[in-house]
Amino acid sequence: MESAACKEEMHEIVIVGGGLCGLATALALHKKGIKSVVLEKSETLRAAGAAIGVLPNGWRALDQLGVGSQLRSTALRLEGNRMAWIDKGREQYTPNKNIGEVRCLKRSDIVETFADALPPKTLRFGCEIVSVEMDPLTSLPYILLSNGQRIGSQILIGCDGSRSVVSSFLGVKPTKTFRVAAIRGLTTYPNGHSFPLEFVRLISGQTKFGILPITDKLVHWFINLHHGTDTKFPQDPELIKQTALEATSDHPKHVQEIIEGCDLDSLSFFHLRYHEPWDLMLGNFREKTVTVAGDAMHVMGPFLGQGGSAGIEDAVVLARNLVKTLKGGFDHEKVGEALDQYIKERRMRVVKLATQAYLTALLIEDRPMLTKFIVTAAMALFFKNPYAHVEYDCGHL
Repeated sequence: MESAACKEEMHEIVIVGGGLCGLATALALHKKGIKSVVLEKSETLRAAGAAIGVLPNGWRALDQLGVGSQLRSTALRLEGNRMAWIDKGREQYTPNKNIGEVRCLKRSDIVETFADALPPKTLRFGCEIVSVEMDPLTSLPYILLSNGQRIGSQILIGCDGSRSVVSSFLGVKPTKTFRVAAIRGLTTYPNGHSFPLEFVRLISGQTKFGILPITDKLVHWFINLHHGTDTKFPQDPELIKQTALEATSDHPKHVQEIIEGCDLDSLSFFHLRYHEPWDLMLGNFREKTVTVAGDAMHVMGPFLGQGGSAGIEDAVVLARNLVKTLKGGFDHEKVGEALDQYIKERRMRVVKLATQAYLTALLIEDRPMLTKFIVTAAMALFFKNPYAHVEYDCGHL
């Protein structure tokens, strides 16, 4: 890894974005003997969102990257899901034995594991991308950095998140905003905590508080709040913490204790965003040798716990298709065909995930009863097994 300014140069593969998906893509290519350069705008590794749940399909992808065993050692296996309605005095428990392996991982553990497995000088910091252009003579993509430098590549992969510059170049429609916002954080217990190995959700009115143990001394927690789509949220950690305490004032005492003892640096407060399923169905995700992966392609609500895992699946499928072409040297047309095959493999997978997440959000949001009735019927028709998505296997790298 290096943080020196990026010089003007040409590379075989440039990946924009050094988050979870970008690093996973670089690692997948590296495992197949293909070099890439990852350009990250921040000055250090970034791990926004504190933690993510990883379900069986995500573990299959991580195992293909060769880091599954290492990451399993960082988090305890969760035994079940518990939903408790505080204001109604009832709860529901579902064991994970019918779902499979479920763990909550710190995002920083994942990105650091990915980064450590990459060759030196793969990841470059302080490289903010402002635009993408296509060379009219070579039909190869160039990116312009905020410092005025240009970097060319034979293949450009945008893994630059929900406000992706590469997606904009491809004409991907902008993300939309749910009526639900999230506060997320981590809380450390130096002497250990006593929470069960369960994903617990406490619901009071329109506020949902979630707890996921990561280790015996660390828990991830979140609050889902209903807000207007144009609401501005405080970004100061102390103000976020105060908002969280106020939102859960009617929750059990241990909820307030979790928030009071939180790691301030881990706090975030933002709107939940999504790409509309029909845009994923019809959207253009390739222009010559430029494509996208992860949130740059398919932002979805966190209601299925699949956003991070879907990005890792993208990495495996993309590398698998590219390696067949690049082993024989760069061929513009064949690379285009490989990217088309990658998109074909991923499109219906992410459309299904995004649709299920979108319908789930409509049930959670403050919507008319008729809308919820129609959505419930659609869920019963199209997603008879609500956990079918975790059975997905992205295949061998």
